[in-house]
Amino acid sequence: MQGSMVNGTGRRRVQVISRRVVHADPPPAPSSVPRTIHLTAWDLRMLSLDYIQKGVLLPKPEPDRRVQPAELVDHLASAFARALGRFHPFAGRLAADERADDGTVTVSLRCTGEGSEFVHAAAPGVTAADIAGALYIPRDLVASLFPLNGLASADAASSSVDDGEDSDSRRRARAPLLAAQVTELADAVFVAVSLNHAVGDGTTFWHFVNTWSDLSRSGGGAGATTTSAHPLPVPLPFAKLEHAIRGYDRATTLHECFFHFSAESVRKLKAAANAEVRSSEGADDAAMVTTISSLQALLAHLWRAVSRARRLDPSQETAYVLLIGCRGRVKGIPPAGYVGNAVVPCKVTSTAGEIQAKGLGWTAGQLNRAVASFDEAALVRESVKRWVRAPRLAYNTDMLSVAAVDPGSSPRFDVYGNDFGWGKPPLTVRSGPGNKLDGKTSVFEGRGGGGAVALEVCLAPDTLARLVADAEFMDAVTVP
Repeated sequence: MQGSMVNGTGRRRVQVISRRVVHADPPPAPSSVPRTIHLTAWDLRMLSLDYIQKGVLLPKPEPDRRVQPAELVDHLASAFARALGRFHPFAGRLAADERADDGTVTVSLRCTGEGSEFVHAAAPGVTAADIAGALYIPRDLVASLFPLNGLASADAASSSVDDGEDSDSRRRARAPLLAAQVTELADAVFVAVSLNHAVGDGTTFWHFVNTWSDLSRSGGGAGATTTSAHPLPVPLPFAKLEHAIRGYDRATTLHECFFHFSAESVRKLKAAANAEVRSSEGADDAAMVTTISSLQALLAHLWRAVSRARRLDPSQETAYVLLIGCRGRVKGIPPAGYVGNAVVPCKVTSTAGEIQAKGLGWTAGQLNRAVASFDEAALVRESVKRWVRAPRLAYNTDMLSVAAVDPGSSPRFDVYGNDFGWGKPPLTVRSGPGNKLDGKTSVFEGRGGGGAVALEVCLAPDTLARLVADAEFMDAVTVP
């Protein structure tokens, strides 16, 4: 299907060349009745969140490489279909069963094989430097590089769509669970993926992208996968699924920066945090369970700096929301190959005055203790049982309600290993517009590896300007 949608203005415009539906290759075994997967509590609570949207910026292939520039899009589409063959439930659709008799709705994944969307776009006036050449991120430009913008995961759960509904409602009801957009730039290629958050978390997302790049490069790919499933459908206490969606103001003006911390800079922060803890004689610090990690030190550095930039009163409560992975930690969740959601949030609270006065080590220690106190029985098993009895969806506005900083993604995800077949690793990574609120932070491995970390930080414009002007924070940042 050909398209002509244009996003942006002037030389930075992005034009959609074509859209196609890609089916799993090979397709799953035929069945008279599509397989139904009942979503788990961890999956269902993500229905209220936007799609996960990440993309990598790659150099254009040279004419002498195996993947020729003229064949680039078809080559990537073919590999995408083969990756979908490894993750064939993603070619299905969410289905909502609304029960008028008891005012509940159940949502399941039906393996209908309808396919995923693949978009080809071009932006010949946009260069790699336009995207990655400065500290500030051009939000509108980057957003135009992603498919399925503005959709909550529940928007894709189609119940019955009658002919009287508007075209936007019908589009949302038909939305695929997975979509990719390949945008050819003047001197680079941007490969973006959007995944419905109800069928996978960040680990699942990057597992798919890594599989796609492996198949594109060599024909190989990741091994077997295990799809999450609940034995029975879990009824949600809503008469209609749209009642579960609590929107947030997407028109709020926010700015974003991409901060790179070299491996040496991260090591210095870790050493400083642990030195502060060792030198402290406080009882709280003596209770430290393990050495503060590099990531804990870096996130504490960010938390303290954002609190300063927000000019919080010393008595103002502030929070850092950690996401704790359950793969390999919780019985029944394998460390690799599990497809679905397997993370639990953990909110660490303090006051703005405490995290400033008590220093980097103490602040990192609060994050350290939250992770060390992870208890499978208390935090996971019992919370899942409670959730099934009284379901409550996850809302970005709840997680960021108290001057909070909310991280997503992880530096453990393989971003820079995604060579799609022309021998060059990504130049950088960016997130799409989904789930972006004041305080949202995406954590990535840094380019060059070896312990380098990158933070994509979204804040109110004045707050972000003060963060960039904060000498203590920026001293650890490698500026483009």
